[in-house]
Amino acid sequence: MNILVLGTVFLPLAGAALGLLVARNLKVQHWLGLAAGVGAWLCSLGVLAANLESGPQLYRLGGWPTPFGIVLVADLLSALFAVMSTTVVAAGILYALGCKDKVVSVPTFMPLFLCMGAGLNGALYTGDIFTMFVFIELMVIASVILVAISDNRLGLEAAIKYLLISSMGTLFLLIGIGALYATFGTLTMADIGRLLSSGERPLLAQAAAIMLTCAFLLKSAVFPFHFWQPDFHTTAPTPVHSVLSSVVVKVGIYGLIRLITLMFTAEAQLVETLLLVLGVIGIFFGSLGALRTYDAKRLLAYSTFGQIGFILVGIGWGTPLALAGALVYAVNHSFIKSALLMITGAISSRTIGKTSRLTEIGGVGHKLVYTSGLYFLGGMALAGVPPLNGFISKVALIQGGIGAEGWLVLGLAVGAGMITLLYMMRTWQLIFQQEPDEYTKTKPTGDSQLAPSLLIGLCIGLGLFATPLIDLANQVVAQLGDPQIYIRAVLGG
Repeated sequence: MNILVLGTVFLPLAGAALGLLVARNLKVQHWLGLAAGVGAWLCSLGVLAANLESGPQLYRLGGWPTPFGIVLVADLLSALFAVMSTTVVAAGILYALGCKDKVVSVPTFMPLFLCMGAGLNGALYTGDIFTMFVFIELMVIASVILVAISDNRLGLEAAIKYLLISSMGTLFLLIGIGALYATFGTLTMADIGRLLSSGERPLLAQAAAIMLTCAFLLKSAVFPFHFWQPDFHTTAPTPVHSVLSSVVVKVGIYGLIRLITLMFTAEAQLVETLLLVLGVIGIFFGSLGALRTYDAKRLLAYSTFGQIGFILVGIGWGTPLALAGALVYAVNHSFIKSALLMITGAISSRTIGKTSRLTEIGGVGHKLVYTSGLYFLGGMALAGVPPLNGFISKVALIQGGIGAEGWLVLGLAVGAGMITLLYMMRTWQLIFQQEPDEYTKTKPTGDSQLAPSLLIGLCIGLGLFATPLIDLANQVVAQLGDPQIYIRAVLGG
């Protein structure tokens, strides 16, 4: 009964509730939101430390025994992902405090942002698959409303589009959950894993695996469930976009890993083959889409396709070394992408129309030396240039590919990775190196750059001192290699 597990999920919810009570005082509300975000981040760090010291941490809601009650479970995988998500969410709240968007001054913005963070953390910690669905829907509903009320006039259209597409993912998820419950009479993932470990496959079990795989692929915007993401993410307010494109898409990745390492281990090889194919498609589709798009934020949204593709390839190779590389890649990508989106938002906030269209922000950052340096470091990290953390991610993934002897896919991935360097360098030169033309109208000030500066500093630190993260990823993979560790922690015995 580690109270820190509960704190990571419910501190943001408490902050959202209190934020509504003080909605008339936006300054107090925003600082309360930052306190809740930082508190959740500290709790997640405490959970990870306790996990490393004494194994998986649990909190049984209401004191009910498992599998009759809901249990929050933080093994090394969920603890690592929770630290990643709370770090980005706290940075997003810090950015919102210095953001010039009108939507930030809406009284419901901060409570909704905290609800999105709470849903994200809850989906990572819950040991009950139906409760995962509830937390995911909380995250989706909060993010849809945040996009719908954004300053961008296309936000409502994008929000409705995602709501309709997300309903399909919800349907997949509910059918899969219903099939599991009808088959096994339990919704606790550890209990389902225990029953499936016998090797027996009742009629609806494999159908449930297919439904859950489709649901998690849609949540991560993986081909062919990708088409909603560029519009939805591009029209979101910058603080929201920095969370959506960096950590919210990782919920699907987390679900896929949990699916093949805990519950459907016998079907893991088939799912991994599928992920390998979809990962390669995603790498090329995302990279080429980013290369040819017309908007700086949309470029980074397309880039997310490609980066998720790299992670799927690591999972698809199926070896411990490749999976560890995928985890390192997922964590590092979250910090890099969030920082780049915040910097892009800070640049667009200096234009009169707050636009990020490449034809209208060319030369806007010509005299912004500090911002130029931040964007350059973030772009180089995304492209995998040493000594930044993106280089560590690429090296870890390449080592996994060599160990798996996936030479063809490895060659394709490395070749497509060069496209990342091309579109990031082109965008940096367009915004910061060329002279603004006579039609470019700018404002003297823009959004605060404190949050992206901290994230870029983290990217540099994780590049220069990469060993702790790599060691942690290897420990996560070692724990995932024995599903009984998770099952015994939850069920006892």
